[in-house]
Amino acid sequence: MPEANPPLAEIKKGKLMAIKFPNTSNGVKQKFILISKRLILSLVFSLMLFPAMTAAQKEDKGQSREGDRGGEKFFQRTQLRHNKKVCDNPAADEAACHARVATEDANPKAAKTFIAPSGYGPAQFRGAYGVNGIASSTSPRIIAIVDAYDHPSIKNDLDVYSAQFGIPTLPNCNVAIASSPVPCFKKVNQNGGTNYPQQNAGWALEIALDVEAAHALCQNCSILLVEASSASYTNLLAAEDRAAILGAKIISNSWGSNEFSSQTALDYHFNKPGVAITVSSGDSGYGAQYPASSRYITAVGGTSLTVNDDNSYGGETAWSGSGSGCSLYETKPAWQKDASCAKRTVADVSAVADPNTGAAVYDSVRYQGVRGWFQVGGTSLSAPIIAAIYALSGNTASPSIPYISVSSTPSSLRDVISGSNGSCGGSYLCTAFPGYDGPTGLGSPNGFGAF
Repeated sequence: MPEANPPLAEIKKGKLMAIKFPNTSNGVKQKFILISKRLILSLVFSLMLFPAMTAAQKEDKGQSREGDRGGEKFFQRTQLRHNKKVCDNPAADEAACHARVATEDANPKAAKTFIAPSGYGPAQFRGAYGVNGIASSTSPRIIAIVDAYDHPSIKNDLDVYSAQFGIPTLPNCNVAIASSPVPCFKKVNQNGGTNYPQQNAGWALEIALDVEAAHALCQNCSILLVEASSASYTNLLAAEDRAAILGAKIISNSWGSNEFSSQTALDYHFNKPGVAITVSSGDSGYGAQYPASSRYITAVGGTSLTVNDDNSYGGETAWSGSGSGCSLYETKPAWQKDASCAKRTVADVSAVADPNTGAAVYDSVRYQGVRGWFQVGGTSLSAPIIAAIYALSGNTASPSIPYISVSSTPSSLRDVISGSNGSCGGSYLCTAFPGYDGPTGLGSPNGFGAF
């Protein structure tokens, strides 16, 4: 009879477990296979650890799944619970950027980075909004991005983003951007030169979001980044003017502040016939902000966007952070017809802004000590998306506003009919309804027919 296996307690004491085999017919001595305690315990430990490793692997796969679909890399977004505003509150006579970044669950004040992209990318944006990402033009159209401070490595970061998603890279412009025969990238200061302002980590993440989102939607557009010396209105509006001087027909602005009584004196900076200007409506919910309330721009609200597995449109609701409301100071434009606001109403149209359904953004400037792939939203995302839609349409004739064409092409905007961004007695100014409403305007793009 084989000897009984020793109890587990004996193994734990360091003794060996002997397994005896019966004698063979030729009388060979009994042989023992000695199995050390360490081997057994390591096997037991591995079996105990395996479920935890599997769960962690599943969680990681839930955050990001890379592959190839139609020649373009794609990924899946992560469901996140927390986000924070990227830029500090503005001082008097200053604006703040409207970007919001996803944060760590364990520390909602700390920005979250990802090893691989998390958030929507070019394929999701194009599929959801019904465009192919290529403008039909014999010469490149210019999208200008106006932001404050410097992002010293934005061209490299744009290249990393483009390579990750398999979209064309933009070379640096070696001639004036308006004269370039090929799409290119150009960065200037507010005077049009190359003596760039100081770096600011929050605004750098805003710049990365704006530039990468614009390129994701219009991949053969030139991009002109104009960096204001600071976030003051004086400097930001000087950069706004510089963008038009250098030939941009589309200008995207992802910044603003609470309204102020002297704002209408600044409106002439946005009164540029033949130039489509988009402005983010804000990321603090109900309440009009400037310059989104200027009568000369397209105010862009925000949504929460669902994209199907095939990158097609899955639906939208009003994002709770989307800015909207009735201006205190701006005269109502003749083309705006809503009934409950005697002055200018915000917003006009909308696109994805919810950071939980936001964009994958690559930024090599350290933000809160980390850099790499972030997931970013806010109406800072929706403004460059709509700017790129304008660029794809090529229609920047005055007045370049969606109200003019949507009546003849109603299917070119998707009406967003649910969601709210605050308390306003349940009116359309803060609640999404069929037809026009404050948080989402006339709706989100379905192609570029309304622009």
